Amino acid sequence: MPWRLVAGALAGALVLTGCTAGDDAVERGTEFNFVAPGGQTDITYEGEERQDLPEVAGEDLFDEGEQISSEDFHGKVLVINIWGQWCGPCRTEAPELQDVYEQKRDEGVQVLGVDVRDFDRSAPQDFKRNRGLTYPSIYDPPGRSLLGLTGYPRNVVPSTIIVDKEGRVAAVYLRDLLAEDILPVVDDLLQES
Repeated sequence: MPWRLVAGALAGALVLTGCTAGDDAVERGTEFNFVAPGGQTDITYEGEERQDLPEVAGEDLFDEGEQISSEDFHGKVLVINIWGQWCGPCRTEAPELQDVYEQKRDEGVQVLGVDVRDFDRSAPQDFKRNRGLTYPSIYDPPGRSLLGLTGYPRNVVPSTIIVDKEGRVAAVYLRDLLAEDILPVVDDLLQES
């Protein structure tokens, strides 16, 4: 294989995995551009490191034609969870997210699911009904609602993005979570002015 093809393939792989050159991968006041530092699965961003979340929007899982957007929850701490009913760890994680939602919604925390790779709408609907999940979810089999998340590994399911009240990404988790993982983060974000 000619060296130019190999170099082009490697460059493409770096773009797809979110790798960048240089020390300053985060710029203040810019839209979120995900970079996985050293393969970490828990990534937090402090104050000035945080970048604006691009809009995540799509059709409501239960109400066809009704749109849900991350912008609907501006001013709240937003926990966006990418899931699928076919995903084993999601079965454990979903009730934990419901617990966070029930404990913190009155304090200004919103959980928003993004259901991906479920091409039969009834399966994720049943998943949510059977587990008593009341937080909303975007129905997005191809994952189009996540395209604005530059560099984000959309193939990692489940994964969670926690957004501060100003609409900036405060944390990314590329693994399944328990309520005890999420609650301290949202409590800290609720305390921010």
